[in-house]
Amino acid sequence: MSKQNEPLDPKDDKQVAKASESADEVLSEGEGAADAEPAVELESAEALAAKLEEAQAQVAQYYEELLRAKAETENIRRRAQDDVAKARKFGIESFAESLVPVKDSLEAALGLKDQSPEAWQSGVEATLKQLVGAFERNQLKEVAPAEGDKFDPNLHQAISSVPSDLPEGAVVQMLQKGYTIADRVLRPALVAVSSGKPAQ
Repeated sequence: MSKQNEPLDPKDDKQVAKASESADEVLSEGEGAADAEPAVELESAEALAAKLEEAQAQVAQYYEELLRAKAETENIRRRAQDDVAKARKFGIESFAESLVPVKDSLEAALGLKDQSPEAWQSGVEATLKQLVGAFERNQLKEVAPAEGDKFDPNLHQAISSVPSDLPEGAVVQMLQKGYTIADRVLRPALVAVSSGKPAQ
């Protein structure tokens, strides 16, 4: 039988003192372990609280950035609407301003009495030049295909198809000029196109 498993003799002071020391050691170890657990829990809670605080700060920052971006988008949308409204208003104003002198010239021509045909023609030609100048300033261009030009469905509208010595699909005759404004078709040119050589 080992000394550890021997029964404790209460009369043996050495044995009692040794047993007491062992018990104190076990108790102190247990207390240390018990103290360590709350310390670990406390440290873990503090770390979680710090992480939560950091996450909340990031959320607040992102929310602020979102609000700022939303406000900026709204400002851009408003500015774009204002720009479109101004472009429409001043675009019409510019064109109207270009046409006012043409109207003045026509009224002046009609106000003159006893004009010779030559003077009348000269006045009409001068007025037409004013009108062409107004068109050019506002990017309004003629579409006037010549005989033999290739038919372009983007700029021309075929009214009829006629037999001709010209190749099939070529413009035979322009019936009415077309117009484009800033490269957009305002009115297509009306044309007659060739259907090919007449049957013999």
